[in-house]
Amino acid sequence: MRGRSDGSQKKRLITSVFVIAIFLGFLYVYYGSIFGSSNHAASAFEYGKTSRKLGSSYLGGDEDTDGKQDESSKFGLENGDDDVLPKSFPVCDDRHSELIPCLDRHLIYQMRLKLDLLLMEHYERHCPPPERRYNCLIPPPPGYKIPVKWPKSRDEVWKANIPHTHLAHEKSDQNWMVVKGDKIVFPGGGTHFHYGADKYIASIANMLNFTGNKINNGGKLRTVLDVGCGVASFGAYLLSSDVIAMSLAPNDVHQNQIQFALERGIPAYLGVLGTKRLPYPSRSFELAHCSRCRIDWLQRDGILLLELDRLLRPGGYFAYSSPEAYAQDEEDLRIWKEMSALVERMCWRIAAKRNQTVIWQKPLTNDCYMERAPGTNPPLCRTDDDPDAVWGVPMKACITPYSDYDQKAKGSGLAPWPARLTAPPPGLTDFGYSSDMYEKDMEIWRQRVESYWNLLSPKIESDTLRNVMDMKANLGSFAASLKDKDVWVMNVVPEDGPNTLKLIYDRGLIGSIHNWCEAFSTYPRTYDLLHAWSVFSDIEKKGCSGEDLLLEMDRILRPSGFIIIRDKQSVVDFVKKYLAALHWEALATADASSDLEQDGDETVFVIQKKLWLTSESLRDAE
Repeated sequence: MRGRSDGSQKKRLITSVFVIAIFLGFLYVYYGSIFGSSNHAASAFEYGKTSRKLGSSYLGGDEDTDGKQDESSKFGLENGDDDVLPKSFPVCDDRHSELIPCLDRHLIYQMRLKLDLLLMEHYERHCPPPERRYNCLIPPPPGYKIPVKWPKSRDEVWKANIPHTHLAHEKSDQNWMVVKGDKIVFPGGGTHFHYGADKYIASIANMLNFTGNKINNGGKLRTVLDVGCGVASFGAYLLSSDVIAMSLAPNDVHQNQIQFALERGIPAYLGVLGTKRLPYPSRSFELAHCSRCRIDWLQRDGILLLELDRLLRPGGYFAYSSPEAYAQDEEDLRIWKEMSALVERMCWRIAAKRNQTVIWQKPLTNDCYMERAPGTNPPLCRTDDDPDAVWGVPMKACITPYSDYDQKAKGSGLAPWPARLTAPPPGLTDFGYSSDMYEKDMEIWRQRVESYWNLLSPKIESDTLRNVMDMKANLGSFAASLKDKDVWVMNVVPEDGPNTLKLIYDRGLIGSIHNWCEAFSTYPRTYDLLHAWSVFSDIEKKGCSGEDLLLEMDRILRPSGFIIIRDKQSVVDFVKKYLAALHWEALATADASSDLEQDGDETVFVIQKKLWLTSESLRDAE
């Protein structure tokens, strides 16, 4: 009896456990279906927990599809596939309101990347792998407002848009920026030019004996690289002289300096002189500038100075404002002596020196290089080195000699600005273009831009747009057609196509090489207009996700900003399916078949991004 009793109890226990297990399983399925969407949104807030139910990974192919794209991210979906498209995207946590996916320190820490801090590798691009990417919308900060319009924005921005005042306190004695009520004001000062960039710029022109102390030198000086630019006041005050600067700084301890620059409407890019070449072709700038930029120019056999040498045009200048130029103490004297010896071996000469500023000039020809003693360092680069190959290419500690054309021209051979914008660039034939083809390209884009502005006209005023990006710039004729607008254009050229960015710089415009399967090196909410000509078709050929590109475009576009997509009809149909999820509004659609040339399948689609705020932003505004 005792044995049978124990057996029956064991059976009842097993039955009870089985029933409880079924009940818990039911609860899991039932409540999981109810809270699935909210859990999905929450998971998008953390690395490594992003749900990919909506498409492929954030920027690249889906890790769960054996290298194949998820059906929801392909173009030309059938009508029956609408059920797999998102009704909405989750919103990222507010702490990600300034997320730059490929320049994210948290990613570096969490992935435990072994980077050399002395070489600034932690400030270079490190894009997240698929399992650590986001598929959520970047929220604006609490209290966000439509940015102040140019040219007023040069001198003031809304504090709520970039709620960081540490630079105002840290640089209070240098007039970088000042907090005044709900705005941040920029007096135009800098670490070396406390009393204003305009006076400092005039002093550089005076040192170089430019006529009338005008930095543009009669249009001969047009493109400038400002390294370690701070909040870009140097570049801001160059614009009135018809000089455009690429203001460059890393996402370092002054992490919001480039964000402030772009909020002000000043051309700027997140980058660092580290181990990789900067994403610009050789011989792109007439002037490089470093004002107390805290760069060790002597490291690694002068490799960083040699990168500037690669980027400077024949006869280009490097303006260096630093205590070393004044040589006040023993350490400064040592650095100055070693730096002087290095640039002498590079065949640079001192063009001018005054107080704490020295200006070196690069030679016009190869003659000095040929006259150096055998074995002199730095050496000339190998003949098989392509100085225009820059995407992910390591810097090289060598001097790039001039081409036969440059040697004969004894200079860049470029027309002065503004004639430079429309004159055929000297290297045009190297890319298979004739002067007639170039003229036709300019006329095509002139007509297209005129058509774009007719489509945009109900929504824009003369000061609505300032920061513009051409996501596939080709020869730069889109930007050239905007010359009468008060805008600047970041011209982007694909990393795997003809490097026509060289021609774009030769036209006196600026831009960057980029791969649109990855995030761009800029802060969220930095551009007013994105122009995407066949960009979606191009990334589709690479096997990258159109959905992810839409999310990246949303990240870098300002609220109330505009997108112009010029692509196949199937691409436009694909984008339309995501408008509600992205909080975008369709403004106009136009047939592009009436162009002077071109694929009859091309369609123009104009979109505006709506201003939306999180509940925290709304509470803050109230």
